[in-house]
Amino acid sequence: MGFRLVTLNLNGIRSAASKGFMPWTESIAPDCMGVQEVKAQAPDVQGKYDRVAGMAGHFHYAEKKGYSGVGVYSRHEPSDVVIGLGEPEFDAEGRYVELRFDKPGRQLSIISCYFPSGSSGEERQQAKFRFLDVVYPHLHALKGQREFILVGDVNIAHKEIDLKNWKGNQKNSGFLPEERAWMTRLLDEVGVVDVYRRLHPETTGEAYTWWSNRGQAYAKNVGWRLD
Repeated sequence: MGFRLVTLNLNGIRSAASKGFMPWTESIAPDCMGVQEVKAQAPDVQGKYDRVAGMAGHFHYAEKKGYSGVGVYSRHEPSDVVIGLGEPEFDAEGRYVELRFDKPGRQLSIISCYFPSGSSGEERQQAKFRFLDVVYPHLHALKGQREFILVGDVNIAHKEIDLKNWKGNQKNSGFLPEERAWMTRLLDEVGVVDVYRRLHPETTGEAYTWWSNRGQAYAKNVGWRLD
């Protein structure tokens, strides 16, 4: 029996709904779906987007309207839902939701996480580094307790293969040496597996998940793999 898990950055759930998010989800029929950048609050979602394609949604909303927010939709009822990391700075931004599915002999979590972007300036880059300092020990501890699948927008391209113009981005947020080293530690020391790269060790262009709005980046497929 298969299990289909998908993840996508919505860039606003209301905007995504106007562009076919609901029928698209119906067509691929996932068992579980992580979403990031919901950009809405509970009243905006309830009764409209809290159930999609037969799945119930569980969300962590940002306090700021129209900002951030993550969710996990599931066809199966979780045994527990964990909202936030217990760190006020980032819990106010709606960045982490974890669904736990526990039964005798098996403890599994599905996590949707939206890492901060540091591209708007040094202040947000420092916030991103603080987030990495918070989420790393959290995931390390979790790995010792249970199995988990982490989906989301990590806003880091790990290696040169993960973005088109790696030479020109070595000093830019998302491809900084410190960020890439953090990803290496997560994979090597915590033991998290980059599933896409494990399955497709040499694939480049079709793996991109983000393109700048500038310079016809999408048309030219000048992208990054950030999700």
